Amino acid sequence: MLKNTIAGRFGLVLIAALFLPTQGSATSFDNTLLARLSGAAPKLNVEVLQQALKASSCAVSNGVEMPERLAVIDFSLPSSEERLWIFDLASGKLVLRDLVAHGKNSGNLESTAFSNIEGSHQSSIGLFKASESYRGKHGYSLRLDGLEPGINDLARQRAIVIHGADYVNDSWVRDYGRIGRSHGCPAVDQQVIQQVVDNLKGGQLVFKYYPDQKWLQSSGYLNCETGQIAGVDKSGLDNS
Repeated sequence: MLKNTIAGRFGLVLIAALFLPTQGSATSFDNTLLARLSGAAPKLNVEVLQQALKASSCAVSNGVEMPERLAVIDFSLPSSEERLWIFDLASGKLVLRDLVAHGKNSGNLESTAFSNIEGSHQSSIGLFKASESYRGKHGYSLRLDGLEPGINDLARQRAIVIHGADYVNDSWVRDYGRIGRSHGCPAVDQQVIQQVVDNLKGGQLVFKYYPDQKWLQSSGYLNCETGQIAGVDKSGLDNS
């Protein structure tokens, strides 16, 4: 972490400058950050990354603590492909790219259906805050708090967490043409779960994307207004 040094303080100021909206638009952000992250992850669709940064910029401008890292999941890609990216925002470097599962009722190889309903066994999309780590039935795991009312805000109630799973690895792709599926959690390879949790716990942001037109047009984080999140209950922004 950047602490108690001139370089550290400068780094935080730099991140803030890159994330905070420019005058006249709460959804804009410094293209330098987009270029740096895109260069570090050339296989991530730049439009998906742009939406992730737009949502993150809106969250920060509305009171969410400045993140040090950002995770992007592109559910428009099949589960046989590495579709999870984690970025270090201070350095602009890619921390990790790996496989990630979707819910068993979201689809087979590809995910096409998403839900905020408990018991649906579907994934949910939108912006999340990664909260506390814990050890549960899946071992070392990470709780997620959904920030978008009606889209993902029941994530904690649904026990939607990041955990490791034996069905998320390259051997499953070789044998079945896809990885296994979860009950809605973005499960990752057991080999990387500690790295994922340790990089995201404590308030980092997680953005799950799918080209759902209703969400793209209605999301308060993707259609941000200066000083407020249109149609979004801000009471959930400080969950930890």
